[in-house]
Amino acid sequence: MERTAFYPEAGGQMADRGLLGAVPVRDVQVDDAGLVHHLLELPEGASLPAIGTEVSGEIDRMRRRLHMALHTGQHMLSRALVDVANANTVSSRLGETLCTIDVDLDVLDERKVAEAEAFVNAVIDDDVAIRAFFPTPEELAALTLRRAPKVTENIRVVQIEGFDVSPCGGTHCTRSAQVGMIRVLSVERYKGKGRVTFSAGRRARSELWAEADTLRGLSRAFTCGPGEVPTSIDKLRRELTEAREALGAARAQLAEHAAGELAAALERSPEHRVVAVLEGASPESLRAVAARLTSRPEAAVLLAGRLPEGMPVLIARGAGSSFGCGAFLKRLAEAAGGRGGGRPEHAEGRLPPGTDFPALVASLLG
Repeated sequence: MERTAFYPEAGGQMADRGLLGAVPVRDVQVDDAGLVHHLLELPEGASLPAIGTEVSGEIDRMRRRLHMALHTGQHMLSRALVDVANANTVSSRLGETLCTIDVDLDVLDERKVAEAEAFVNAVIDDDVAIRAFFPTPEELAALTLRRAPKVTENIRVVQIEGFDVSPCGGTHCTRSAQVGMIRVLSVERYKGKGRVTFSAGRRARSELWAEADTLRGLSRAFTCGPGEVPTSIDKLRRELTEAREALGAARAQLAEHAAGELAAALERSPEHRVVAVLEGASPESLRAVAARLTSRPEAAVLLAGRLPEGMPVLIARGAGSSFGCGAFLKRLAEAAGGRGGGRPEHAEGRLPPGTDFPALVASLLG
């Protein structure tokens, strides 16, 4: 088509969707010759209308309205970033879920970006007029454009009263209040440039409502007001840290006790070897016990824990032992249908629940 009411994807803005007759339009693209192509989703068994047939087009109004707010919001935020942070937009993208502006500064001051965000929202509140027009060459020469046009003829300009003038062929609001709001989501460094991710209009409201629902859910869980959630989380973090420290101390005492009992068995072993199953021991607990026992240079330690989900296994040796821990654990895992491996001096793995660990070790050691 040479002319259409559907906006094709261009200039960083997404394409319109809607209906041509009763057929859904899923995408709209324009080729190098300026011809607009509509990607239709034909129902099964249906065929295209004959050439020359008149069909009515219906644009998805909600989608177009959102694009207008996002695109106008991008113009406004780009203008504010120039005025507040001296950051010029080099590219922008309005996506299905995220919108971004890349600027010519590699580092953006987040406080300046927040100031720019507030500036834009003040202009939105002022409800200034927005005009899209094709100026004459004389009118164009008199305009102070934020950026140079990308074309040399049929230049379309979008003018936000008293705020910004930019060449653009996209869809825009007719007044600033229609943007609704601008919300900066993040500021980062991306490929050597500063990147601002933002939202506007209905999308920004939906995101805020979703976040507010999450905050209210947390406040109910913590039995506090929404504004007190950060304090409740800080308290929970402190309690968790204290609990971890207490658990660490308890594990250390348990490891010391278990190592003391196993040390006696190690002393009695002619091979300087100890095999044991520790009920409820995690891999961390096994490491703590093994560290105490392998302080003896000649020791070889073969330990397993018994947990509902399986048996963690640890095999380690002292500095003076020649026992091949990794090789033995590989044989052990193959025989029991487990997994594991490691180095000659230390190996870890896991065996199925219910494995008779002492008997299996004894059979492999011969």
